[in-house]
Amino acid sequence: MKRLISLPRLLQAISLLALTSLIFVNTAIAKPIKVKMETSQGDVILELYPDKAPKTVANFLKYAESDFYSGTIFHRVINDFMIQGGGFDNQYQRKPVQAPVMNEADNGLTNKLGSIAMARTSDPHSATAQFFINIKNNDFLNHTDKTPRGWGYTVFGKVIKGMKTVDKIRNIPTGRGGPFPSDVPQTMVTIKSISVLNKAKPDALNKTATPVTKK
Repeated sequence: MKRLISLPRLLQAISLLALTSLIFVNTAIAKPIKVKMETSQGDVILELYPDKAPKTVANFLKYAESDFYSGTIFHRVINDFMIQGGGFDNQYQRKPVQAPVMNEADNGLTNKLGSIAMARTSDPHSATAQFFINIKNNDFLNHTDKTPRGWGYTVFGKVIKGMKTVDKIRNIPTGRGGPFPSDVPQTMVTIKSISVLNKAKPDALNKTATPVTKK
């Protein structure tokens, strides 16, 4: 005759299984995500940190996986500051975006050389699809306080390969382009695609989106 498991032991086993699953999910979420950005000037490999900026990373991946970034351009390049893109097509038309994502700049990551962060307006919680890559340590963009002036810009990853491509982009002569009076690369830089390299993406992330100033 089979021995029945007592209710207390059954509940204990279920609790242990739930805890094990939670640990597994948290480990998956904490794992950095590598993505490849193919541009007309070369490739850039980025490492994203969902443990530090879960909403921002999920928001970026949502746009990337829907091919939103394919055909967009780097429309704002300042040689000693940053390169910004991901919001306009090659006709300088702004692409329609989804709901903005909450600012996560208080995550301990800083706007240092090679980091990638979200562009936004003067509203701290207005980031959508546009991003920028810092080409120097831009400490003044970091979070200092949860006030309109102190929120800073959310860093959510960094370049781990392809800084030569970033340097090529930042050294392209700039000027007027489309509706912009300055800072537009005179040789257009197009993002061909952004794709995830390590497929173990954190599906447990909340993918609902709850410069640098956008132009």
